[in-house]
Amino acid sequence: MLDQPTNIRSGEELDLKKLQAYLAGVWSGHERIVELKQFPGGYSNLTYALRTNQGEYVLRRPPFGANIKSAHDMGREYRVLSMLQPHYKKVPQPILRCDDDHIIGAPFYIMERVQGVILRNQPPKDIDLTPELMRAISEATIDNLATLHTLDIEATGLIDLGKPAGYINRQVSGWIKRYRKSETDTVPGMDFLADWLPLHQPNDGAAGLIHNDYKYDNLVLNPDDLTDIKAVLDWEMCTVGDPLMDLGTTLAYWIEPGEENPLTMGVANLTWLPGNLTRREVVERYATASGRDVANVVFYYAFGAFKIGVILQQIYYRYKKGYTQDPRFAFLIELVKVFGKQGQNAVESGTV
Repeated sequence: MLDQPTNIRSGEELDLKKLQAYLAGVWSGHERIVELKQFPGGYSNLTYALRTNQGEYVLRRPPFGANIKSAHDMGREYRVLSMLQPHYKKVPQPILRCDDDHIIGAPFYIMERVQGVILRNQPPKDIDLTPELMRAISEATIDNLATLHTLDIEATGLIDLGKPAGYINRQVSGWIKRYRKSETDTVPGMDFLADWLPLHQPNDGAAGLIHNDYKYDNLVLNPDDLTDIKAVLDWEMCTVGDPLMDLGTTLAYWIEPGEENPLTMGVANLTWLPGNLTRREVVERYATASGRDVANVVFYYAFGAFKIGVILQQIYYRYKKGYTQDPRFAFLIELVKVFGKQGQNAVESGTV
């Protein structure tokens, strides 16, 4: 049941000799690396399982060929974990960080490994995900998102992670620029959203903590009670601003029954399984738990779909340019089209 690493993908190996020499000099108690493997999920930062004489840990580094500093800032992700620890316990303990790209070819950090179940894009063979269980997991997932959004960013000092004023406008304009910079094909849905979003953006709501990639496969669940979230992972894009933008991204990943297909299955969470909350029910539960006004949720969902489309487009651009050879990336342009169309459909129908 526990999420397990596999062999390292070709082209994503690390220099173990340099890594071992570095860790021996900076990590108290470290004597040797026993084993290094890789977690198979994810399309962004690379995640390795590091087993040492002191136990099991996780090493995170940017993807090969990436040059998107704000989205792959290892130092910032380490800082987020360090700042969250005293106020939100469902994060892994950060161990150390390294800004020197000469060790493994890029900056990296090491954190504790939280053992548990991670629901990826295919139902696990050894767990019976009944409708009743999926209902409870989906409810816990949204309740926890609302909890994150109600953290006092002023009292905790988390306000230092960003500038809430003008957040929505910066996000809309910034993601449109990123899309144009990485564009390889004409995608009508993405073009529609790039035109529509700037003309319909609301004013910023009350600021809160934003995870920016909150979904099932970034949650570690207790194997003895899958409704218990042990840890939230992947804080690389965490910031502060209007949390409804965070809700929009979660909704965009929330594929419903009938929307799963050979394309979306590559990135879809198991939200399409029977029993899960629908997107409308997600919005209703979130509104109740957070107390926030969700009347303009179509905008946030459309933005979330556009942002995911841009992230996929950036990865596909790297693949097309030959900066990465990961064969999983070859079909991503089709997914860009899917998310662009999802966002456009929401705008035109007026509902998520």
